Amino acid sequence: MAPQEHPSGTTQPRPNTVLDPVCGMFVDPATARGSAEYRGTTYYFCSPRCEQRFKDEPEKYLAPKSTQGLVALGTGVTEKSKRAAPPPSEHERHQTVTYICPMDPEVRESNPGPCPVCGMALEPETIEYTCPMHPEISRSGPGECPVCGMALEPRRIAGVHEEDDSELRSMQRRFWVSVALSVPLLIVSMAVPPEKLPLGWYAWLQFALATPVVLWGGWPFFQRGWASLVNRSLNMFTLIAMGTGAAYVYSAVAALLPGILPDSVRHPDGTAEVYFEVSGVIVTLVLLGQVLELRARKQTRGAMRALLDLAPKTARRVRPDGGDEEIPLEHVSQGDRLRVRPGDRVPVDGIVEEGRSSVDESMITGEPIPEEKQLGSAVIGGTINQNGSFIMRTEKVGSETLLAQIVRMVAEAQRTRAPIQSLADKVAAYFVPAVVLIAVLTFLTWLLVGPEPQFAHALVNAVAVLIIACPCALGLATPMAIMVGTGRGAHAGILIKNAEALEALEKVDTLVFDKTGTLTEGKPRITTVVSTGVVTEQELLRLAATLERASEHPLAAAIVKGAVERGYPLGSANAVNFQSITGKGVVGKVDGREIVIGNPSLFADMNINAGALGTQADDFRRHGHTVVLVAVDHKAAGIIAIS
Repeated sequence: MAPQEHPSGTTQPRPNTVLDPVCGMFVDPATARGSAEYRGTTYYFCSPRCEQRFKDEPEKYLAPKSTQGLVALGTGVTEKSKRAAPPPSEHERHQTVTYICPMDPEVRESNPGPCPVCGMALEPETIEYTCPMHPEISRSGPGECPVCGMALEPRRIAGVHEEDDSELRSMQRRFWVSVALSVPLLIVSMAVPPEKLPLGWYAWLQFALATPVVLWGGWPFFQRGWASLVNRSLNMFTLIAMGTGAAYVYSAVAALLPGILPDSVRHPDGTAEVYFEVSGVIVTLVLLGQVLELRARKQTRGAMRALLDLAPKTARRVRPDGGDEEIPLEHVSQGDRLRVRPGDRVPVDGIVEEGRSSVDESMITGEPIPEEKQLGSAVIGGTINQNGSFIMRTEKVGSETLLAQIVRMVAEAQRTRAPIQSLADKVAAYFVPAVVLIAVLTFLTWLLVGPEPQFAHALVNAVAVLIIACPCALGLATPMAIMVGTGRGAHAGILIKNAEALEALEKVDTLVFDKTGTLTEGKPRITTVVSTGVVTEQELLRLAATLERASEHPLAAAIVKGAVERGYPLGSANAVNFQSITGKGVVGKVDGREIVIGNPSLFADMNINAGALGTQADDFRRHGHTVVLVAVDHKAAGIIAIS
């Protein structure tokens, strides 16, 4: 029996149980599968998964949400009664939470509560986040990479409504504000002589313009640079932070407290040279690079979300009483019977149980001709039903569908590392410390033997070494190339298995394909019309096109279009007694003549002798054509080859 549910969404507590702060399930401390101590209080968990989540981010679960309280061991007092829940973050407002059962992961609900299968409390589905430059980094929520400081990205590609581009928007704001301040800063420093301004104003004006750029616009780079030092993983942000920081700090001292600097770096009027434009412009340019990078990553994720969006948002489920009900796609379960109408997209993977139709599977196979479906045929989620209607039984839903597996494979390929990246990693491990050492040696050399003012020259040249040697390309070029390459490939229908395959593709000079249908425009077109003499080729095509006007099949559309392009008048004549025979062809009357159009199986059913047309049709098929047989008044009249 499922446990009774509280209005709060948690299950009814049994004696001597406490609340799991992660999933809201009541557990017995004696049989709990995990425990953790935090700030003097012991918390118990229903599973190791909940325990690990709590250890990763304890504050996240100690600050209760609207449907979750926290019960300390033995007290029964919820923290919810002590303090108000904080407002949701921007990421939480834009993300739809899906709840899954820890015992039955196929159960997916949009609201918390007990599992309809086993009665256990549903847990919020955790989306793992990883670093685009360090795929080995994995976290249960968004944040920054502890190695390089870059923003973590979700492993699972979410729907469009779940897109979180807050980092891109933040970088864009910082960039445009920095541009607005850096341009006048550059003009003042390069084009305005100091003597044109009152004494001291020259340095103060640059200080006012550069400070927001460096301290606000460049703050993410200082955070990442500090993280690289703390984690002993020096990278490009280490050099950016050190270079821009050194230039800004020296300039700020020269502007605010020039008297503490050596006489050798001061002008006769007591002022000192400042280099605010160096730090400001460098921060602005790096921000531009970050904006371009984030845009490229967003477009790449958009290509995969476009694949996910091929699946419909709703499905039409057949109730036990025979009626239909429209439900959200995430509520479809394995074994449900779904009705697919003409023009609908197939919701999920399954098997046809009733009805017949043709389904456009070009998004999967690349074949332009729809696949005929009947009892027992497999259908794939996201493909397009054509002119028939059928009822299917679902076999795979959610992440198990072929479409979801394709998206997951592309996402995993984007996070794989190409062989050349291992070389880049080895080089970077020595390159960044070497650059720092060279910058220090440069500073000391100019300070000891350089021309006057020695300190100023030493600082400028040391900063120049740090900035110019910034290994942006070394750290980002290969990961970005892989991400954009696999994303663009997915958008074009090309799936790349991993980064190693993408790197090896550069050496390929010959492509061998086993199909011709996958290398076409995907639009069937008449290539040849052959007549046996019963009617002329023009009359054969005119009669066939007139009959096919009543059909919705893609081959029928190709025949009609071919007749119109050749200028054959179809007139106002309409076919009578039109009948479409699924998987075989069509029959009907045009101008009082019996017309049969289809494959050899239809000719056999109609007792029509194809004669030599069968051999000709086989020749066309061997060359990649689709062949349609045409009979007039029960006599084989010709063939129409379509490619």
